[in-house]
Parts: sequence; C-alpha cells; structure tokens
Amino acid sequence: MRKVWITGASSGIGAACACRYAADGARLVLTSSSRERLEHVSGQCRAAGATEVAVLPYDFRDPAGLEALAASAWDVFGGLDIVFLNAGISQRTTVEETTPEMIREIMEINYFAPVTIARSLVGRMAARGGGHLAVTTSIAGRFGFPLRCGYSSSKFALYGFFETLQAEYYDRGIRVTLVCPGRVRTNISFYALDKGGQRHGKMDPGQGGGMAPERAAQIIVRAISRSRREVLVGRGELLMVWIKRFLPGLCARLARKIKPM
Repeated sequence: MRKVWITGASSGIGAACACRYAADGARLVLTSSSRERLEHVSGQCRAAGATEVAVLPYDFRDPAGLEALAASAWDVFGGLDIVFLNAGISQRTTVEETTPEMIREIMEINYFAPVTIARSLVGRMAARGGGHLAVTTSIAGRFGFPLRCGYSSSKFALYGFFETLQAEYYDRGIRVTLVCPGRVRTNISFYALDKGGQRHGKMDPGQGGGMAPERAAQIIVRAISRSRREVLVGRGELLMVWIKRFLPGLCARLARKIKPM
C-alpha cells in the first residue's frame, strides 16, 4: 500500500493524480494553499478507494515552514514512497512588465519550494531503501516561451536540480520523474500573474483546448510506476520539444510565432 504525497493537489493535474492513486488504494497526503478545496478532493479520493487521506494546507510563497511541512507529511504515515511536487504558478507578462517581485514569487513557488522539500526528504527516503520524487516541469522549461520569462526560468531550473539529484542518489534507490506537461485543461491560467501582479483570471483558449487532467493523470501515474526519467504530457504541442532537440534554430523561429494565450 503506497504512501503518496501530492502538492498542488486541490485541482487540475494534482487532484486527478490523487484520485488515480486513490483508486489503487494508496494512503494520501494532499497539500495546496486552500483547505476547502483540499477537503473536497479528499472526499473524492475516499470515494475512489483511498484507505486514508490527510490534508496539509500550505502557502508555498512562504519558505520558512517548508522543512517543517515536509517533516509533517513524512510523519503522517511514518514515511513516504512517492512525493509528487506539482504545485506551481504561471504568468502572462512580457519581460518589461514582469517585476523582480513577480519573478521571485514564481521562483519561490515553482523552484525553491520543491527543491527545499526534496532536500528535506531525499536522505530519509534513501535511508529506508529508496523512494520516488516526481516534479512538474513544463515544455516551457525546454524552450523559451512568450509571456513566460519567470515561469520558463523556474521550470528550466528544475531540470538542473532534479537531474543532479537523480545522478547523486540513483544508487541509493531514489528515482526521479520529470513530469513535462504541454497544454492540459487546468486552472493555471486563472491564477497566473498578470500586469501589476494581479490574477489573469480567465481560461486561455490553448489551455481550455488542452488534454483533460484525468487523461494526464493516467499518463503521469503510469510513468512514475515505471520509473520513467521524464514523461511528456499533452498533444501536438509536444512536437516542439523534439524540434528544440534536433532543430533548435527552427524551434526559436516557431516560438516567436506561438500564441501565448
């Protein structure tokens, strides 16, 4: 019976993965900034078959309590087998419109929070014989994307950290999966930072036409179970990842033409 902690679990990919694990009888720890939404997802998970579900709300903009949060999540069931670091925030602003404060907020949530949690738990996992760390990146972490300077930067950075962690701890039983979504139909555009640090507040057409989170969860959970190093999640937009790998100049030209909203 696997013990799974998911951050960003109150909606979208996180909630769908929680329900997927619940159907397999996992014991779940769920975290996001909204207790109310977490309680709703917790009820869905119990109905789907989760044996136990614990709710640990946390605002990932606050770095001070992250190590204590990780310790609490670990202690709920006396250890964790899988940690899926999925919480994140996006943006919809040009480089000039993106203030240093916005970049710091994005990096705090998207990069420093998962890095701090991973650092706090990897030794404990290794001491128990191993474990699995998964983290949500983005295809915007594989190539620059308009109106996403801070977001892309945070997702690029995750690759560097978690690939290094994998190299260092692989022989101690630690596996890492980089979850790389394209367009998945979630609320990320609603909460994205817009001009002045305000919420974007609407579903972008590209996001709205994306893959259903339930289908994304099926792909992600299967990839984690198979210890995949990276999993691409989406549809035709994923072609850009391969273009960047083999034809980087073409990728740069195409990126300039992408409709970012």
